[in-house]
Amino acid sequence: MDTTTRSQEQFVFHLTGREYGTELEPLDGLALRPALLAGLRDLADRRYDFPVVLVEDGARDGSIRSLSGLVDDLLRELAPRGVEGERLRRQVLRLEREIRARAAQGLTGHLSATWSEVNAEATADADERAVLAHAGEALKVDGEILDCDEAMPARLVRHQWRAVEARKARRFHAHAGALAVKLSDILRAAFVHSEAGRRAESLRASVGGPDQEVFDFAVMSRLLPRVAPVEELPDTRRERIERALSVLRSQRFFAPPEGRPAPDGVVHLGFAFDDCASAMAAFRERRGAMAELVKATAIAELEADGRYDEATHDPVFAAFEASSLGPADLAGFPGYLVCIPPGGTDATENATLMEILASGLPIKVLAQTDEVLEASPGGDGHLVFGARGAQLASAAVGLDDVFVLQSSSSHLYRVRARIHDGMAYPGPALFSVFSASRTASPLPAYLVAAAAMEARAFPSFSCDPAAGSDWASRFAMDDNPQPSLDWPVEDFDYADEALQRVREPLAFTLADFAASDRRYAGYFARVPRSQWNADMIPVERWLALASGERASKVPYVLVVDDADVLHRLLVDARMMEASARCRERWRRLQELGGIHDPYAERLLARERAAWEGRLAALERPGDDGPAGAGQTPPQVPAQATAAASGPAEPPPPVAPSPGAAAAGDGAETALPERDPDEPSIETIRCSSCNECTLINDRLFAYNANKQAYIADLRAGTFRDLVEAAENCQLSIIHPGKPWDPNEPGLDELLTRAAPFA
Repeated sequence: MDTTTRSQEQFVFHLTGREYGTELEPLDGLALRPALLAGLRDLADRRYDFPVVLVEDGARDGSIRSLSGLVDDLLRELAPRGVEGERLRRQVLRLEREIRARAAQGLTGHLSATWSEVNAEATADADERAVLAHAGEALKVDGEILDCDEAMPARLVRHQWRAVEARKARRFHAHAGALAVKLSDILRAAFVHSEAGRRAESLRASVGGPDQEVFDFAVMSRLLPRVAPVEELPDTRRERIERALSVLRSQRFFAPPEGRPAPDGVVHLGFAFDDCASAMAAFRERRGAMAELVKATAIAELEADGRYDEATHDPVFAAFEASSLGPADLAGFPGYLVCIPPGGTDATENATLMEILASGLPIKVLAQTDEVLEASPGGDGHLVFGARGAQLASAAVGLDDVFVLQSSSSHLYRVRARIHDGMAYPGPALFSVFSASRTASPLPAYLVAAAAMEARAFPSFSCDPAAGSDWASRFAMDDNPQPSLDWPVEDFDYADEALQRVREPLAFTLADFAASDRRYAGYFARVPRSQWNADMIPVERWLALASGERASKVPYVLVVDDADVLHRLLVDARMMEASARCRERWRRLQELGGIHDPYAERLLARERAAWEGRLAALERPGDDGPAGAGQTPPQVPAQATAAASGPAEPPPPVAPSPGAAAAGDGAETALPERDPDEPSIETIRCSSCNECTLINDRLFAYNANKQAYIADLRAGTFRDLVEAAENCQLSIIHPGKPWDPNEPGLDELLTRAAPFA
C-alpha cells in the first residue's frame, strides 16, 4: 500500500470516526495510558500527598496531614543523620509504603491502630517490630487515614467543616456562659435584697452546711430590714431576664462541649445533609428559633451591662422576627453542609443549589462529580462537558457573594487551607470536586483526577469574596500547572528502535486524558509504527493550525501499553472538537485570572507602537545617532506589561504531573553538559528515596514529580553534599567543588567526593 493510500485511510477515520481499510487497528483489549504517565505504575512506591490523616483539633490547615509528611517529621526526630540512622529510616519508610499500599486497597482506621496492625502483620523480625512499635508511639498526632477514593472528598470536606464549626461552638458557649452567669448574679442579688430573700428559711438555705446551727436565722431575718435597703427587681425586668436565660440554656443549635451533658429534654439539631432541598427546608423551619436566640442574646448583653432601656428597646425587640435576621446574625449560627454524591446533581438538584447560592444563606455545598465528558443529548456521538457537575463552579463565580472552589480530588490536600476559608466564609460556598471514581481507566483514581486537572478538563480555581473587592484579589487559578500555556508541557524520554535515548516535549491535552478511558476507545484508532508518516502531527500542533491547514494533517496522541511500548493513536474529529472547546474554556478562565488579558495586550501593543513612533521621530539623517541619544525612552506602563504577561509561575504541584504543549513532532533534544565543578543532581533519575532530604531538607528538595534537586546551595555544607552522594543508591548526586574554602575537613571530604565527580 502506498503512502497516499495509507494517508487516505487515516483521513477517513479522522473525519468520520470509522475505520476504513486494513491499516488502522482498534483499541480492544489494550490497557493504554498517556505516554507521560508511563512511569507511574505503582503509586505505593511513590511518596506523594496521599494517603492523608485527619487530625483532630488541628490548626487552620494542620488538621489534615499527609502520611509522608508525618513520617518525615518522625524521622527527623528519631533517626540520626548519616549512616547511623539509615537502618531506621529504611524500616520506617518500608512500613509507610505498606500502609500506603493497604490504604489504596481500602484499608481504613486511625493511624496509630493501622501502624500497629501493619507492623505486626508485615514485619517478620521481632527486633524490627519492636523498633517500629517505638517509632509509632513517637507519632505526635493521630487520626483517620484517607486514600484518594470516591468517599474521600466528602470525608475530608466534612472534617474541615467540623473543625470550623467546633471553634464557632466554643465561641458561642464562652459568650453565652458568661452572659448566663451575669444574668444569674442579677437575679440572685435581687432575691437576696427582696423580702423573700430575707426570710429565715431563705437565709438558712443560703448558709448551708454545719454553720446552720450557729446562727439564729429568725432573729437575723427581723434585723435585716433595719440595716439593708429594700430593692425589689421590677417584675418586667425579672421576666425579661428569666426568659433570656431560658432561651440561652435551652437552645438547640450548639451542642455542649465534649464531655458535658445536654440540658434535660434538649436534643440538638443536625446540620449535615445529602441534598440541597433538605438543607433549605431545615433552614426555613429553624428561622423562628434562630430569631429567638438572637433576640435573647442581645437582651442578655444589654441587661448584663445595665443598658437596657424599656422605652427604647421594648418596641425594637417586640418587632424582631425571623425576617429581621441579617447576614451578621446568620454568620453566628452553624453553617449547613450538603454533600451531594456523584451522580446526584440532576436538573432539580442544580436548580435548588443555584437558589441556595443566590440567596446568600450560610450553606456549604460539596458537589462531587465523576464525569467531565458526556455524550451529547443529540445522540450523534459528539461530546459535551458535563453540565451536571463540571459547569457548576463556573456558573457560581458569576454570583458576587459566593465562595467557589473547583478542584480535582487529587489536589484537595493542596487546597485544604482554601477549603477552611470557604467553611469560615459567612455566606454560601460551593466546592466542586471531580473524584474520577467511575471512569473505565486502568489508572488509579488519583492519577485520573490529577490528569483531568492537567488536561484542563477540570481545572482548579477559587473565588473568595472576602479576599477583596476586585477580581485580581478574589480569583486565583495558580494551582494549575503552567497556567500561562494552553496545555502543560513536559519532557518525554523514551528509547527508539535503535535503543537510543530520545527526548521530546509533549503536551497533555484533553485527548491524552480521554485516551486511557475505554469508554472513549471509539474516538481513537491505533496506527502501526510502519504506517507512521509526516501527515500525522500531535494534537496540540493540529489545534494550533489555521482551519485551512488542518485539512492536510491528522492529529495523534502518544500512549503506552502494559509493556511500555509506544503507540500513536489517531484522534477523530469529534474528540478534536471537544479538545478545542476545552482549550477555549481554559482561555476564558485565563482571562478571568489576568493571564493573556486581551484588553491589557491591546493596551501594551498600542503603547509600544506609540513609543516606537516617538523614537523614530527623534532620528535625523546624517546624525551620529538619534537626536535623543542619552535620554530615557518613553516607558510602557508597568501595569500593562504585568497584566499582559500574566502572574508569575507558581512552583509545580507535588502530584504526579502528567504533562504539557509540544514544541515539535519527534524533536530530539540534546542533554546539557554537566560541569564537574558545580554541585548537581541527575533529577530525572531520582527514585524519591528521601535520603538527601533527610540529611538537609533546605539544601535538597523535591520537584513536582517528587524527584530531588538542589534548592539552596548556601543552606548546606560540602559535607552535606558528600554524605548525600554516599547515601544515594543511584549515585546521581555530584558534590562538585566546595563553595566555602574555609569549611573544616575539606581534604578528607574532597577524597570522599572524588568517586561522584
